[in-house]
Amino acid sequence: MPKREPPSRELILKRNSVERLKAELFPTELANQWQRLVDTSYEKLPEEDIVRLQWFGMYHDKPKIGTFMMRIKIPSGILTPEGLRAIGEISEQHGRDQGELTTRQNIQLHYITLDRFPAILDRLKAVGLTTMGGCGDVVRNITGCPVAGVDRDELFDVTGLIKETAGFFYGNREYSDLPRKHKITIAACPYQCNAPEINCIALVGTVHEGRAGFAVRVGGGQSSTPRLSRHLGVFISFDQALPVLRAIIDTWQSTTEYRISRVKARLKFMIDDYGVDAFRQLVEARLGHVLEPLAEVPLPAAESDHMGVHEQNEPGKFYVGFPVYLGLMSGRQMCRIAELASSCGGDIRLTRRQNFILSGIPGERLEEVISEAGEIGFPLGVNGLYGSSIGCIGDPHCNYAVTPSKEKLASIIERLSTQFGQEVAGLKLNLDACPHACAQHWTGDIGLQGTTGRGPNGEPLEAFDVILRGGLGRDAAIGKPLLRRIPSAKVEDTVAQLFSGFLQNRLEGESFTRFCRRMPDEVLIALGTRHGVQADAAQLTD
Repeated sequence: MPKREPPSRELILKRNSVERLKAELFPTELANQWQRLVDTSYEKLPEEDIVRLQWFGMYHDKPKIGTFMMRIKIPSGILTPEGLRAIGEISEQHGRDQGELTTRQNIQLHYITLDRFPAILDRLKAVGLTTMGGCGDVVRNITGCPVAGVDRDELFDVTGLIKETAGFFYGNREYSDLPRKHKITIAACPYQCNAPEINCIALVGTVHEGRAGFAVRVGGGQSSTPRLSRHLGVFISFDQALPVLRAIIDTWQSTTEYRISRVKARLKFMIDDYGVDAFRQLVEARLGHVLEPLAEVPLPAAESDHMGVHEQNEPGKFYVGFPVYLGLMSGRQMCRIAELASSCGGDIRLTRRQNFILSGIPGERLEEVISEAGEIGFPLGVNGLYGSSIGCIGDPHCNYAVTPSKEKLASIIERLSTQFGQEVAGLKLNLDACPHACAQHWTGDIGLQGTTGRGPNGEPLEAFDVILRGGLGRDAAIGKPLLRRIPSAKVEDTVAQLFSGFLQNRLEGESFTRFCRRMPDEVLIALGTRHGVQADAAQLTD
């Protein structure tokens, strides 16, 4: 356990500008000063207020001219037709008819101006939605399996617990002054499609000695210092879930050493420093009792992203997962999908891989719904790569992006699907335009992180690092950057050459990621940088 002297409040405020601005005016208090924000020209708004707007789910768009990205929180991605319709109408009226699905099952809109925000917030509230805490030092959107409550394979239904947990944390002042953002996921999906490995806290549904409950994982995260979450070694019941979540967060947020630096202000660093056993003891001390031990963390039964057609747990009903190309969905499309879901008496579920699912479809309407969704712009029969690839916001909206994201991802998808057809269906291609890892490049089959390289005369060039050997589920691992600063113009060739080398040299039944783990670094680098290179036969059989 660390022996460092906890820093004083004075030192924290001196070193950490965000802690200081929270102390001077807590961000949510801006709600009482909204007219001041509207009346102040954007270029004269204090930077501290721009940061405080994150607690309202708002980041400034690029370029910084007074428009904002607005993030709408959707617990477990489960959305009523009325909710999606409201978001679509807001996009059409205030957001230039643009929208995107995120890897935390949110929907993001752009071009929102401050004068329109209060009315937008009221419109969302009327359908049970909010942007509050979409960003900032809060509990972010609570993710889960998108087909919770309707999937015939789920271990048990957690929708009630997710609703209770979101209701407790969202907008709760006590949990809106955390050292930094905090990410929770809750699911009883046998496939663990919700990525429990990369969340701060994951409640993983399991049945232990005949009782339904949860294993607890802690300390996952990505960005520039990725970590896989670790098994806390306990089993908890439904009734214990919320108290345990609170105790974990309280243990972290009350430890002042994680407030002095924004870089180290995540739960994963506390788990690094204390270790799982010591951290569990701190949590148990806060709870006032010892938790029931659980020797092994449950692993997923198989892999599934819930795409395509599936029978529900209600006889005669189906859900269908539709790929959303690049995760982009216009306001007009949202309204039409909402109308389609409403006509079936079902709802919409957003997935971690930036796709959507329509649930509650009567069997007799299945083909009709699939056809109509295709006409709206979401055909089911496309290459599976369209649904398995994810990209961050990137250009033109994100101020952190150093390379294109959606545009580059589209180019790679086109190249791979044209060259390899169905062989490439399902390849997890994760592309980020900066190190923040919103598209989770550390755990894709092929991860791409935007960076800057140098041309022959030393001029700066857009470039990408290529990360291999990452994965989730039974193959969970943080990937390794093996090909560095590949010029953007050569990325399509590099990725295609890697995949071609895999097809030529794989073992029977071997996945791309397992192939990459079997191959030495130098072989993978050679495959990616020289077209048609063949790995040494001895290396291929190691």
